Amino acid sequence: MPFERPSVILYDRWYNLTVPALSTNWRGVAFGLALASLATYQLFKLPPVLPVMLEVYGYDRVLAGGFMSIFAIAGIALSMRIGRGLKRHGLWSYVGGALGLFLVGEGLTLMAPQVGWLMLVARGLEGAGFAICAVAGPLLANINASPRHLSLVIGLTAAWVPIGQVSASLIALPALGAGLWRPLWWVGLGLTVALGLWALRLRGAVGAVNTDMGRNDDSGDDGQPDAKPVERRVLMVGAAIFAIFSGQYYGYMTWLPAFLVETQGFAADGAVWIYLLPTILVLIFNIGTGPMLRAGAPVAPMLAGSLAVQGVIWLTTPYVDGWLGIASLVIYGISCGVGPACLFALPSTIMGGHRVDASAFGIIMTGRNLGVLAGPIVLAQAVALTTDWSMVWPIYGGASLVAAAAAVYLAVRLRALTA
Repeated sequence: MPFERPSVILYDRWYNLTVPALSTNWRGVAFGLALASLATYQLFKLPPVLPVMLEVYGYDRVLAGGFMSIFAIAGIALSMRIGRGLKRHGLWSYVGGALGLFLVGEGLTLMAPQVGWLMLVARGLEGAGFAICAVAGPLLANINASPRHLSLVIGLTAAWVPIGQVSASLIALPALGAGLWRPLWWVGLGLTVALGLWALRLRGAVGAVNTDMGRNDDSGDDGQPDAKPVERRVLMVGAAIFAIFSGQYYGYMTWLPAFLVETQGFAADGAVWIYLLPTILVLIFNIGTGPMLRAGAPVAPMLAGSLAVQGVIWLTTPYVDGWLGIASLVIYGISCGVGPACLFALPSTIMGGHRVDASAFGIIMTGRNLGVLAGPIVLAQAVALTTDWSMVWPIYGGASLVAAAAAVYLAVRLRALTA
């Protein structure tokens, strides 16, 4: 059954210690969420200051979209390998590698931001670190949650994206007031070092974090998912839905501040305030969806409904403005909060909380990364072809409705699995 997790003894292969999975290890949950949230901060520190950087350095618009999409290229290339590596070799070496990649990438950007190709390389290094944290962080949070708190932790797991996004936006506001972008990179360096120190402390404290990566009698040495073939196919459908959702969300969130500055006449800091509105709602409804799932709300129908709402919002956006435009942003933010919580719940829903492993999360995250890759570039190219956003609305709206139809199919498949 979804979210079922037996009371078993988990083996911590670093410390040769058995840890009862009877209660939530909040230190492990907090570290996992912090790890993932730092990764999202690294991704989303760019959009709020992108209008300033475009003006100062004159980046080509498609190249600037690549500064976000390069994260997805790293994720597509690495997510499945990371899932298998975590399962085989453990957590801490991967965490150290991710934090090191963040530090090098930020250092390169601060050294030569005017060199477009070097900026792309720097963002690629950060993207590789992001790919590690995007699998390890949510998985670590989930495996440190007891059955009682698992659905709440799933909601918190989905919230790592808006947590990082909101944090980057709030830090950007005073910097933008002075026309600066570098403070976001300096803060990123400080947060990375702080999390590294936290990791060292946890690693040195025996039993502080459960780092069992879900290996059990059903898993093989080939590193393939514990999922049965039918479960793997359903996970692939979920990954395809995640690709479409992420494409429209990350594309919009990448370019919304620039859109507000260039076409609506907002100042850069004023655009960030509007940008924060849907982001905060995403955060609230990410967290709020967890208890709804715990109470028995069906994952796939909720996902289908949220995607259908997004499709309608996209198709009607050209016809709304003023307060109706603000209302559409509110509805969009709510629907985008529900969707990711359902998507991150899929591995546990499909396989059961006691069998979910790093490879299952790797499948889901590969779909997400495909969307992050395509979304910002598709939007930038659509605007470049028409010199306005007229092509964006039908492309993203149609894609969201296709994803809603796929979620309906997913509901049928899940019902067959749990029958």
